Amino acid sequence: MLQSLSIRDIVLIEALDLDFGAGLSVLTGETGAGKSILLDSMGLALGNRADSGLVRQGMEKAQVTATFDAPDPASKLAVYLADNDIEIEPGEPLIIKRSVKADGGSRAFINDQPCSAALLREAGNRLIEIHGQHDDRGLINPRGHRALLDTYAGSDPAKVRQAFEGWQSAKVALEQAIADQEAAEQDREFLEHSVAELSKFAPQPGEEQELALERATMMKGEKLTGDLEAIRAAFDGSNGGLASLRAAARRLDRIGEDHPLLAEALGALDRAVIEAGEAEELLNKAADALMFDPQRLDDMETRLFELRALARKHRVEPETLAKLLTDMETRLAAISDGGRSLKTLEAGLAEAKSSYIAAAEMLRLKRQKAAKALDKAVAGELKPLKLDAARFETLIEPLDELRWGGNGMDRIEFLISTNPGAPLAPLGKIASGGELSRFILALKVALAEEGGAGTIIFDEVDRGVGGAVAAAIGERLAKLSKAAQLLVVTHSPQVASKGDAHFLINKSIAGTVSRTDVAALDGEGRRQEIARMLSGADVTDEARAQADRLLEGV
Repeated sequence: MLQSLSIRDIVLIEALDLDFGAGLSVLTGETGAGKSILLDSMGLALGNRADSGLVRQGMEKAQVTATFDAPDPASKLAVYLADNDIEIEPGEPLIIKRSVKADGGSRAFINDQPCSAALLREAGNRLIEIHGQHDDRGLINPRGHRALLDTYAGSDPAKVRQAFEGWQSAKVALEQAIADQEAAEQDREFLEHSVAELSKFAPQPGEEQELALERATMMKGEKLTGDLEAIRAAFDGSNGGLASLRAAARRLDRIGEDHPLLAEALGALDRAVIEAGEAEELLNKAADALMFDPQRLDDMETRLFELRALARKHRVEPETLAKLLTDMETRLAAISDGGRSLKTLEAGLAEAKSSYIAAAEMLRLKRQKAAKALDKAVAGELKPLKLDAARFETLIEPLDELRWGGNGMDRIEFLISTNPGAPLAPLGKIASGGELSRFILALKVALAEEGGAGTIIFDEVDRGVGGAVAAAIGERLAKLSKAAQLLVVTHSPQVASKGDAHFLINKSIAGTVSRTDVAALDGEGRRQEIARMLSGADVTDEARAQADRLLEGV
């Protein structure tokens, strides 16, 4: 709900501060007093285009501040603001501020946090509905009719959206599988040849490193063969060094007891025999490890060359050839199994589509039932509003499958006919200005219990009517104000008399300077203003008496 509106330096308004309460607030004044300026100021605060022409002559900038009740933390407005990093403290009012400079440019703030005009406009649409003579938003725009009907029906399209997303996911999965299958079929010959080639070669993980190490070792052995053989020859045979050491040790053992030094010499010689034996064993092992086998070397080099050639052919590292073979075998198997997989996905797609259609048809039934109730409710409001020849109908039209979506399979639009026998047509294309406002009022009354913006502004909804019709409009506005805060610009005393609060818009001229002011009227002020609306510039006692009768009927 709008709590207050503060305007500074907009056209004829120098400074204006208004406080609003719940219920129906009416704004009256003579033609040209400045009601449009007030609505333009409100539009600026709600994100309309910032026109530098709004700035009062001689001023640098104009500014509007609108204060609203604290939004419910769970409301769509609060969630939208949070999603756009606008912080709202729980229980604190929502304050919108918009300024426009005389030389162009504007700034917008929500609770002192800067925001774009687009964000402000979206937030404003959730806070206030403005219905005027040339309004093309809200109830007139068919894009919002579906949501209004769903709200009236108490239906939630969430299940339909979920089913639609499941259907689309299944469709994407099948399309991808078909594309994969087609690509695999094109690769079948290549895969079969590659799998056969790699299977025959049988690459092993880590094989390149092992072959390269063994090859390097064998090539070292080729260089060291001569030296190793010469060294080993010094150990081998009866005349070899190790045999000589052992013979010397046996002779020394026989005479070692004859002198202590001989015993020490024997110990040293025994150790030498042991060390020499170990050296011989190590030399033999080294010779085996470094053994040069020309055939084995040739085989290793051939294997290593082919391994690396296959890796280059398939543009992979030699280490991953074994994994590549496994992957290719899997892809080749998938081609053969592709038909069965596609059938499974096709069955899943058909099931997902059937689930979506079932959910959408159930939603359609709820909409059709609600549409009948809404048509009846609106029809009941038309006759008292001097629209007894008019017809209202909620169109629910099946969409082509290509246009099905998360909100169902229906196109929904409010249609009217204002003359007997005339065909039904879109709301905004048939009704005249006054008729359009009354149609909107009838719709709003019918939809009053189903929520919407907390504040609704009607600009001259009573244009072109008077008497009983104006009284009927006033009664319906009063009824609607029980569900939402209403601000109504009116020229009708019958409507003005229904207000819970009454504001008078007045323009004054001092020399060459014109100013627009708005004042909240007390009881006597209301009586005098309604009498003026009844009689004109010269307020008569009879007009005051008639004003009293209108006010007593509230």
